[in-house]
Formats: sequence, structure tokens, C-alpha cells
Amino acid sequence: MRILMISSEASPYARTGGLGEVTSALPAELVGLGASVDVVMPKYGSITQEAYPKLKDTGLKIDVTLNDKPVHANVWTLMDERGVRFFFLECDEYYDRPFLYGTKERDYEDNAERFVFLCRGAIEMALRQGAKYDVYHAHDWQSALTPVYLRTLYAGESQLQRSAALMTIHNLGHQGIFWYLDMPLVGVGWEFFTPKHMEFHGKLNFLKSGIIFADEVNTVSPGYADEILTPEFGFGLEGVLQDKGSRLTGILNGVDYSVWNPALDNRIAANYTPEDLGGKAICKADLQKRAKLPLKPDAPLFAVVSRLANQKGIDLIGAIMPSLMQRNVQLVLLGTGDRKLEEMFRAFAEKYPDKAAVFFDYDDKLAHQMFAGCDILLAPSRYEPCGLNQLYALKYGTVPVVRLTGGLIDTVDEFDLQKNTGTGFRFAAADPAALEGAIGKALDTYVRHQDAWRRLMLRGMSRDFSWKRSAREYLKLYEKAIADRDVVWK
Repeated sequence: MRILMISSEASPYARTGGLGEVTSALPAELVGLGASVDVVMPKYGSITQEAYPKLKDTGLKIDVTLNDKPVHANVWTLMDERGVRFFFLECDEYYDRPFLYGTKERDYEDNAERFVFLCRGAIEMALRQGAKYDVYHAHDWQSALTPVYLRTLYAGESQLQRSAALMTIHNLGHQGIFWYLDMPLVGVGWEFFTPKHMEFHGKLNFLKSGIIFADEVNTVSPGYADEILTPEFGFGLEGVLQDKGSRLTGILNGVDYSVWNPALDNRIAANYTPEDLGGKAICKADLQKRAKLPLKPDAPLFAVVSRLANQKGIDLIGAIMPSLMQRNVQLVLLGTGDRKLEEMFRAFAEKYPDKAAVFFDYDDKLAHQMFAGCDILLAPSRYEPCGLNQLYALKYGTVPVVRLTGGLIDTVDEFDLQKNTGTGFRFAAADPAALEGAIGKALDTYVRHQDAWRRLMLRGMSRDFSWKRSAREYLKLYEKAIADRDVVWK
């Protein structure tokens, strides 16, 4: 099976969150199962031959006309050590910028144009190369017009006649909504600007369009697939998703344990295993030193590794910080995002310098050190399509406190002291009191039931969320998409 993934990011080349990790790890697992996988993405300014010596110019040039404007791209390629081939569309006008999607203040004004070009460019690249892909796999709104183009502008191309389209939703909260006058830019004709196709409350909605035109749609956990069918989590698209019926699936994201594994991790102060946890104490002391916190091995150390946004429940943590700081605890926060939340936690760090430290950054090495060095992870998201941090935390013996939503429901089981079961602590209501109650249970267990806490850690470390299981499910979904393509589009 030949698959072309279209994504705006993939680790290590460009990443802002879980999307970049998925489009790095999933292709590798699929290749391991016998599939042929190519990934096409923008060639951002940081993707250079100096940074990636294997990167080569293919000599292939892509030409696309957008709104009577000719746009050109050179195609670069790189085959990684796992057998995944990456293609990069070089168009400096669109992609050689300081950030992927915009500044902290606002999105780039030409994002519609930038990602129309990505979708058109991916298909044009395949046509120019004569590559016949069984499945075009689009990820999130930035590549969501790919299924649209396969069934409209490029519907007559014989090379694409047998190609199916899969649309993966990583976060329904980001849909790529633009003003209606961008329809000529998209280039498919005004007849598709209807509620049944691409129109959304008078605007153009990229993600809705991809959902409508895709043969299959999936999201990144079974729990989230159920939630997005409701008004609370559907962001106005619940009806569109309900109409997909059996063609909407939830497949849980996985973890690349060659990268996220305390027994192998070269970014942390000491390695450790379920059989020998001694290295975790060393990692905790190392993190306390880096955070300039007192070396207190008995103080529970909390981790917050997150984009700083209300979606992630960071404001809930802020609301309980004055109370939490009265306890014998420490907290380290790593992340960037909302300026008001940054200012709030900077103030907490200044007020409680012996108990709180903040790093407003995206620092992959520090993230590894935090999962290894902390005792408890806070993940109180208002909604969470899957969440990867709780999966990393479990593997590193860091116990998660999570809200009952999306993938957090699917991956963290409630601790039960009497039954000796569970892998973390869960709470339902998205309010500070509920979060504080779950934290109280965690601290009580940590302080008063140390043997139970150790068993809790070990259960989490033993859970298997590797990508192999998920990759097999994706292969089945690709086969279903191909079958659906024959039924729906004939």
C-alpha cells in the first residue's frame, strides 16, 4: 500500500505539538508493517542542508496558479533512517518565516493561501512524479483541502482514479475558517460554497470541507470521536460529523518508545527501569537544580508541560496555585502561549521562589527531564483529543492527574487503593475545586501510602501505548477508505 501524508509539520523538522509527533512516528510504524509512506510538508526556513545533511533538491519544480497568481516551489527530499521519505515544498514567500502559523498576537493573514498551496502542491508533486498513491492522508485543517481537490479540480486525472482520502482531526477546535472571498483562491467554484460542502456560517471552513469530501474521517482517540458528536465538543461541526456515521473512527495516538523511555533516554540525568527506580531520584534532584528549587526529595514535585491556553486548563491550575503553594510541594511549568497566563505564572514564581519555577519556552530536552524528574503531572484539559503528555508521564513513572475528557479518559485509569488498581487520578468538572480534590487524593497517597504509590508508578510504566497497535488500525482504515471510495464516488 502506498500512502502520501500531507501535513504542516512533522518532527524533527517542524513541530508545535502532537501533530508533529504523530506525522513522524506513525509513518515509521506503517513502514515497519510493510507499507510505503511518503510525507509532504512545507520547507520552512529552519529545514536546511546544514541542519539535515541528507536533504537533497530533487530538481522537480511545482507550478500552481492561485487567483491568477503563479506560485512556484522547488521540491526537496530526505529519506530518514526508518525508511520514511519526506518531501518539502520550498516556497520562501509562504514558508520562510519565524513561526509556522503566526505570532503570539495573530495568525498570518495569508494562511489560507499558504495552505491552499500545500494541498495543491502535494497533488501536483504526485502527478509530476507519476506516483500512484492508494491513500492521500490529510492531517488537520492545513491539509484538509486535499480530499476536496481529489474529488473536484483533479477528479479527471486518471492517475488519481483509485486514490482514497482519509481526513484525520487532531484538534477540532482549529478549523481553518476564512472569509468567503477566499473561494476564488481555493479555485473549486462557487457551486461548492454551500452548507452541504464548504460554507460555514457565511465563511469558508477548510476542515469542514475535508470532512465532507473525505472517504473516511478519524480522530486521535475513541473518547474524542464520541465527544465531537455533541454540541459541547463539536465546535459547530457535530452535525457534519454525525452525518459521516460509520465513516468516523477514533484511533488512539501512540508513543515512540525509542524516544520516550527512561531506560534509554540520553537527555535525562540518570536512566531507570521498573526493576530499578533509583535513577528517578537523581533526575528529580537534577531538575530541582535546573529550576533553582531547594533539593527536597520528600516534596512532591508537580509538572505542567503544556501549551498555555484555557483549553489545557492552565487557568484552573492558576486558580488553585495560592492554595497549592501552602503545601509541602514544588511545581515546574514548561510551555508558551497566552500572555496573561504567562504573566500569571511568572508572578507565582516570583512570589513562591522556593516552590515554583517557570520556563516559557519549547524545550524538548527539558520536557524529557521534567517527565523523568517530577512525581505528578497535571493535565486538567477542558477538552483533549488524545494528549501525549500523560502517555509520556506514565512511561516515566510520573503519575498523571487528568480531567475526564477525550483521550485522557482512554489512557488513564482511576487509582483505587483497596483494589490496588489504576494508573492516575481523574476528576470530572472543569473547575478549580474538582482539580484540587484530585490533587488532594494524589498527595494523600504520595505521603501516607508510599508502597501503594510505588505500585501505582509501576503500573503506569508497564502500560503499552506503542504505535504498532495504532498503525495496524490505520492500515485497516486505509483499506476501508479504498472500499468506501469505490462506493461513494461511483
